Amino acid sequence: MNKRFTLKLIAASALLATAGTGFAQSTIKIANIVELSGGGATAGTNFKNGVELAIKEINAAGGILGKKIQSSTFDTQSNPGVAKGLTQKAVDDDVFAIFGPVFSGSIIVSMAESRRAEIPNWTGGEAANITTQGNPYVFRTSFTQATAMPKVAKYITTKSKNLAVLYVNNDFGKGGLDMIKKALAGSPTKIAAEVSTEPGQVDWSAAVLRAKNSGADAVFVYTNEEESARALRELRKQGWDKPIIGETTLTGQKVIELAGEAANGAIAHVGLTVDAPNPEMLKFKAKFYQDYKYISDHNGIKGYTGVYTLKAAIEKVGKLDRKAVAKAMHGITISAAKYPGVIMDVTFDQNGDLDRESYMVEVKGGKQEVVATLPPLNAPARK
Repeated sequence: MNKRFTLKLIAASALLATAGTGFAQSTIKIANIVELSGGGATAGTNFKNGVELAIKEINAAGGILGKKIQSSTFDTQSNPGVAKGLTQKAVDDDVFAIFGPVFSGSIIVSMAESRRAEIPNWTGGEAANITTQGNPYVFRTSFTQATAMPKVAKYITTKSKNLAVLYVNNDFGKGGLDMIKKALAGSPTKIAAEVSTEPGQVDWSAAVLRAKNSGADAVFVYTNEEESARALRELRKQGWDKPIIGETTLTGQKVIELAGEAANGAIAHVGLTVDAPNPEMLKFKAKFYQDYKYISDHNGIKGYTGVYTLKAAIEKVGKLDRKAVAKAMHGITISAAKYPGVIMDVTFDQNGDLDRESYMVEVKGGKQEVVATLPPLNAPARK
């Protein structure tokens, strides 16, 4: 009797163990490590919401290889040290992939941990040096500055002979300064002034005055979202009536809301905008608004499309193998016809940098208006 009871107990324990293993294997764990407070809260919150919207859709459609995605979200507090610690925690939790951080300074610090554990890591950071260090596990959700700056430089050369550059003094801003100078080298446009500003800077009067006194006939603003809004307000306050040109962070939805009428007339090259003349983008815009009751900026699109690139890479490999998925991401071309969630056809190179269509936009009446569609920088052959 006791022997039979013991055998039944062993059998039951085995079934429970099998059930537990089956549950673990039925999910794909990812960590969403983003800026939910501090200076990066706008960017991080949008990125997080985009990631969660994609997960919701993918899970509703049956998951990836029949397995649902399970995500956990963590706040870096816009602090690189915290981001590094949270990435270590994600490694300990044995996640399949990591999304974030968004800020360049944070991913540069934290990606060493995901690399050590061989965990694919998608980032919203745009600093060029993120992907020049040979990390095979880090992938962009937006352009590197080395891809974006040549595009915007072509526009600048049609508008300016003497350009003032207002940039933020961090990895993002300094990388952008280096890349725009490189892109303009040898062109008719000269840099009249390089004006450094600080993250979170509130008073922009001196910085704008320096730009005005430089004799510049246009200004290039390359700062984070909230600082961009302050820069726009101060430029208008001081009577600046010459072109104001920038990149994605100059004309984002949050910037437009914060700057008000001062944003009108600002022109930027953007890799992603919810106002792009693209049916899949307009669908995303509507779905995001339905779930979160506000209009997404480019960071929301980054998070959303990033999850769909993970899906495409896993399905290309055909199994849940982190190392194989990272390898498959290098050189992959993902078609929006097959994976509508990527919104636009996209190609990743051997560094983890992406290339795709992009846009020049102008703020008119408090909204982005696409004034030109630009082809991929390297015009990859479609597959």
